[in-house]
Amino acid sequence: MFESYGRSVFRNQHALSFDFVPPKLVHREQQLKRLSSLYRPVIESNFSQTALLHGPVGTGKTVTAKRFCMDLRDFGQSTDKAIDFVVVNCRQRNSEAAAILHIISHFQPNFPDRGFSISEMMEILRKDLEKRKLHLIIILDEADALLRKSGPDIIYRLSRFAEEKLEGRQMVSLLLISQKDIFDLMDAASISTFKRSNVVEFGKYSVDELADIASQRAELALHEGVLDEDSIRLIADASSEFGDARFAIEILEKAGMIADEEGSEKIVPEHIRAAKAEAFSSITESKLLSLERHHRLTLLAISRTLKKQAYVTTGEVEKAYEVACEEHGEKPRAHTAFWGYLKDLDDFGLISARKSGEGIPGKTSVITIPDIPAGVLEDKLSDILGDGEL
Repeated sequence: MFESYGRSVFRNQHALSFDFVPPKLVHREQQLKRLSSLYRPVIESNFSQTALLHGPVGTGKTVTAKRFCMDLRDFGQSTDKAIDFVVVNCRQRNSEAAAILHIISHFQPNFPDRGFSISEMMEILRKDLEKRKLHLIIILDEADALLRKSGPDIIYRLSRFAEEKLEGRQMVSLLLISQKDIFDLMDAASISTFKRSNVVEFGKYSVDELADIASQRAELALHEGVLDEDSIRLIADASSEFGDARFAIEILEKAGMIADEEGSEKIVPEHIRAAKAEAFSSITESKLLSLERHHRLTLLAISRTLKKQAYVTTGEVEKAYEVACEEHGEKPRAHTAFWGYLKDLDDFGLISARKSGEGIPGKTSVITIPDIPAGVLEDKLSDILGDGEL
């Protein structure tokens, strides 16, 4: 059966997966340079470090963190310093116990998932690191999800962990990744152990930068001659609305899969256009699933009020939000928090908010949904909220 498909346009499709880390990152040189400066004491003085990578979705935060830690580990080996790293997906492991268990499992894959207190697990981790004489960098990806659910204790514990020295050597560094300013979610004790100034900012990619990223991934993933320069530019244009490299890479992969299905030896513009439509649907679904509950309720209110009009005011949305909260057994959050939800949804690319113009009295914002029918969005959110997801 598979012989009838002909040669695939892919020579290494894994190079288009979200887990893949390119040997060299394009347009994140400054961030890598800043991280190298911040974590220099780990190599030179056996000191621990903390830092936050901050920026919108799809701006290369996670892949930069992984690339930096892989390079630091390799450099450590060349200088006889044992360095390793572990990535904790805090949206999947959003309790302190689950996060620490995942870190221990990096060294003990068969470690039992119950039966130990957090203090006991911390001591087990300490012994693992002492045994290996190892410095561990812990990457907390989407750290805000963990902090919102479980509080800042884990930041304090792991930061203070560094104070326990073995032969003058500190054993743990932290690297947090978040789209949001996590310092609002931390208490004074945690902030005192985490350096506020060590923030590395990530901005959205420009269309030219997205073209370079798509070109690099195409070179790694596709056979030579499959994708021409005009098609690379079309992928960049298709994803430039969000400045999101993940979206560009997903379009590239789906376009290649469509080409394979059609038995085409090249990826042509029509494959890219079809891929964008398919990728947009899946990326919207992914974004909805990643939202906190009150963000979903706010977006549900927006979708309901937009079904019969092009724009709505924030006042109209807030009233609909209060109704949605009542329907789903939630207490509406204060006006300030509600404004924060609107800003987050705008930053996430799910809504478009702007200052009101003529015809609308007073100073307010008007909101629309630019890329998905309001009725479709309402149905998707109702299904998610109906499943009782948090």
